[in-house]
Amino acid sequence: MPESITSQIQALRKMTVAELREKHLELFGTETRSHHKDQLFKRLAWRIQELEYGGLSERAKRRAEEIANDLDARILPPRKPKNGNGSPYEVLPVQVSPAGIHPAPGTILTREYRGEVHQVTVLEKGFEYDAKVYRSLSGIARAITGTQWNGYLFFGLKKRGNGNGR
Repeated sequence: MPESITSQIQALRKMTVAELREKHLELFGTETRSHHKDQLFKRLAWRIQELEYGGLSERAKRRAEEIANDLDARILPPRKPKNGNGSPYEVLPVQVSPAGIHPAPGTILTREYRGEVHQVTVLEKGFEYDAKVYRSLSGIARAITGTQWNGYLFFGLKKRGNGNGR
């Protein structure tokens, strides 16, 4: 890295948040809402290098867009669904055991996740998914998503409370 780029980036490290925000306006032409010093530093350091060496190649931009399209990340708030029930999947009536929200044995739960339909059969003791028996719906939700979820929330048997279900 040329000395001028290195010295500019080193100067960023010594700046206050207010100075970094001012530098952001100078380099990007817009104000930032961020007050996070590390995030501002990284973004400004990237911009300084981008202006000197050029940005990402078209190939890299296309690949980044492909990856972003496959992410299960929300960038904008969700729109109101056309079906009006607020659910990303069709909610059908479920037979619930008298003890609470646990569905009756024999019930088949269906959930679409990332374009793939997943079906779970409720057993007397546990749940069957993908030819395996699980003790909980949370275990199945984790097997499907790779992250921790409340299984009843994931399969639409319970509405969200204070937490986000994960």
